Amino acid sequence: MPAHRLNAAFTALLAAALFGATTPLAKTLLGSLSPYLVAGLFYLGSGAGLAAVMLVRRLTARGAEARRQASRFPLAELPWLAGAIAAGGVAGPALLMLGLTTTPAATGSLLLNLEGVFTALIAWIVFRENVDGQIFVGMIAIVAGGVLLSWQPGAAGLPAGALLVAAACACWAVDNNLTRKISTHDAVAIACVKGLTAGTVNLLIAWRLGAAPPGAAQTAAAMLTGFAGYGVSLVLFVVALRNLGTARTGAYFSIAPLCGVGLSLILWPAWPSPLFWAAAASMAFGVWLHLRERHEHAHTHSSLEHHHRHRHDEHHQHDHDFDWDGQEPHAHPHRHTPITHTHAHFPDIHHRHSH
Repeated sequence: MPAHRLNAAFTALLAAALFGATTPLAKTLLGSLSPYLVAGLFYLGSGAGLAAVMLVRRLTARGAEARRQASRFPLAELPWLAGAIAAGGVAGPALLMLGLTTTPAATGSLLLNLEGVFTALIAWIVFRENVDGQIFVGMIAIVAGGVLLSWQPGAAGLPAGALLVAAACACWAVDNNLTRKISTHDAVAIACVKGLTAGTVNLLIAWRLGAAPPGAAQTAAAMLTGFAGYGVSLVLFVVALRNLGTARTGAYFSIAPLCGVGLSLILWPAWPSPLFWAAAASMAFGVWLHLRERHEHAHTHSSLEHHHRHRHDEHHQHDHDFDWDGQEPHAHPHRHTPITHTHAHFPDIHHRHSH
């Protein structure tokens, strides 16, 4: 597999690993805080940390004018961002917390695997993202691994709250697909806005429900955990959306529970159960199927104008209307002229064509 294709898959897997590590780290660092308070601190830490990254980046950047142009967010695309924040940062966590109040933890963990399924279904059915048999089987294998990982023998029936958990997964699936629509823009800025907004909303909910304020140490630990597990992870997730498409990124991200369980076994040493090894094998098989994908055919690129970090490859042959210092990759608004060619590709930002 070419290096750039492998890097795209690694980006999604790293995002999953960071997110999956959040749960066991939260258990060791936070103790018993209000669920809304924990979610709020995680998201707020994510947004605040990424805001600091943006500030440092701006202060130390060269070619400041080009970067200022690249950071502008088109007004026409604000509805996509607002929808993603409302679905994934506000509705999703609220529905999850309400559902978990009456749903056993084992059942809740099992239902959370629906996010990957819903994400892929929306991408394939609503947004017409390309899928072939190999990718479909890989997705099934990864989701099956998640089911095995969270399966608890003897847990019977689905409580009423299970529908709320499933609805939360649907909200995050909508969030993932809407975020893909704006993934050409600065991933750090997108994740920062989502984190600050979701953090503020969840903290307000916690305050209205009478949550006791955490101590300084708990607050710092929660925000640092949120910065890595929610902030950096979300930045990588947005970059993966840009390079892989929604369904494939969602499939890779579905290994997050496996990463969380793996870290838990390191923090609290114990011999993994047979279900863990079965889940790991199923997920590994699914990832392998995705990694060996080769989708190639003659296709035409329509005229397109956007901005993102890029190199001057076969898709990026353009002049610059600013003083360019020759550095690559770089970011600025640029226009693609129509071109027809054949090469292996993912349904990334340059290959969202019909078949």
